Amino acid sequence: MSSQGDASAGEPQGLGGLFGRDPQQRWRGERMGLPESGQGSVATGGRRLLGFLVDIVLAALVAQLFTAPALPGNWSLVAWFAITVIPVAFFGFTPGMLLTGIWVARVERPGAVGLWRAVVRCALTGLLVPAIIRNGDGRSWLDRLTGTVVVRR
Repeated sequence: MSSQGDASAGEPQGLGGLFGRDPQQRWRGERMGLPESGQGSVATGGRRLLGFLVDIVLAALVAQLFTAPALPGNWSLVAWFAITVIPVAFFGFTPGMLLTGIWVARVERPGAVGLWRAVVRCALTGLLVPAIIRNGDGRSWLDRLTGTVVVRR
């Protein structure tokens, strides 16, 4: 069982580092070698949320093009899946991310995010909880599961 002293020795605090921040880490992403601010720094929750909202609205508009005059219904989810998975897999960003100046990067090496990571990220984003809860590095559950991080362009 860990004590308060153990947490100050550099171990992440909270549930497996989920809610706390390593006391020796001065900014989000420092442990991964990311800058404190500017290009390449961990994206803020506000930018991520705005990008997500842009993608949702765009998906509804695209679906409406194919279902008018009826409401798009679940076709909006299909459109959202397409505008999320395809661009993230090959380019690292959705249209909303491009607009807000953020993108998805692989943690272990540079390169395309890839199809399986993009599909898992999209599916977990649809559940919301894995996308909302982040650790001290600013990475959500879906980021950690797929070995990615959302950074500023």
